[in-house]
Amino acid sequence: MLRFSPVLLAVVYALVMYRFSTWRLHRELDARSNPLLDARLTRLFDRMADSLDLPQIQVLIYEIEPVNGLAAPDGRIFITRGFYRRFLSGEVSAEELASVVAHELGHVALGHARRRMIDFSGQNALRTTLMMMLGRFLPFGGAGIAPLLAALLTTLLGARLSRQDEYEADAYAAALLTRSGIGIAPQKSLFRKLEMMAGHAGGRVPAWLMSHPRTDARITALEQIEERWNRRP
Repeated sequence: MLRFSPVLLAVVYALVMYRFSTWRLHRELDARSNPLLDARLTRLFDRMADSLDLPQIQVLIYEIEPVNGLAAPDGRIFITRGFYRRFLSGEVSAEELASVVAHELGHVALGHARRRMIDFSGQNALRTTLMMMLGRFLPFGGAGIAPLLAALLTTLLGARLSRQDEYEADAYAAALLTRSGIGIAPQKSLFRKLEMMAGHAGGRVPAWLMSHPRTDARITALEQIEERWNRRP
């Protein structure tokens, strides 16, 4: 039992840090968010709410400029002020912004926040275990290299798990948007716009290190979903 105590400590530490970061995020969101009140968007949100048998879908504006959407661990959905400005300027359509909300609803419905807590704890335990194993078996100063290798391996694993979450949320959003009569086209067009807004920064990062899938891979996955739906009798 004593031999595995560092691993158990790593799990406990990860859980505590995750809880602390969640608490800090909630405080930040509470202090810097306001309800999103826009009739053009509310009409689309209401259609999605009807499809989900919900009384309404409340979306809040997170008062920061980077373009992003967020599903908080408590289930609240946020669009950043910067993203909303893109909508007001006409760079992003109402349907495209609704696809972001549908994607974030997917994260909530599929329990990704809870899964990330488990994944984070498991990755921390794995990193500690790898450090212990690599430090023992790597010769000639391997103890100094072990933390770097362990961090790299767990980073690769974390990125892969995160990309899987994104694909799942995309699929959920596609189903919701289709059922709501909005369709998948705005989802795909927004991916292309977001890539342009980011200045194609993702193109310089190896896909296996990215926490989000590449744009072309996400669009291909959506097109495959459409093809499966179209083949149904």
